[in-house]
Amino acid sequence: MRHGKKFNHLGRKTAHRKAMLANMACSLIEHKRINTTEAKAKALRKFVEPLITKSKEDTTHNRRVVFSYLRNKYAVTELFKEISVKVGDRPGGYVRIIKLGNRQGDNAPMAMIELVDYNELYSPKGKKAKKSTRRSRRKKTDEVVAEVEETTTEAVETPTEEKTEE
Repeated sequence: MRHGKKFNHLGRKTAHRKAMLANMACSLIEHKRINTTEAKAKALRKFVEPLITKSKEDTTHNRRVVFSYLRNKYAVTELFKEISVKVGDRPGGYVRIIKLGNRQGDNAPMAMIELVDYNELYSPKGKKAKKSTRRSRRKKTDEVVAEVEETTTEAVETPTEEKTEE
């Protein structure tokens, strides 16, 4: 029975599963995106996101905790020096899973898992540019409203002056 089991065991014993997830996490950190099955990608997301959160605060304790999971000092160095700087202001959701279709040989559902801040296609810079253009439009509308108000006040003043002159 499966009562109270919160994560996918992926059909492997504990040691094999931990080693596989550690290797996949190291590959993800090194290459910034990897292709794998959907089940492994979802398991990897639960494995790697807490490690990225730990890397935001660069202390000796956090480095040792992350190293105990990853067991690769080059991946730990990359995580703490480069990735943590890029994701410093993000409050979570460091990886993205994109479904790719089924594998040719066994029809297994495949997915690509990638670090969100390293994809240029979905960069938040484009969103900021849209916001800046929107703000400029709002300013233009405010200026037009101000001009319209000025013209209406002038139009109201001119007839009153004519009436007083007569």
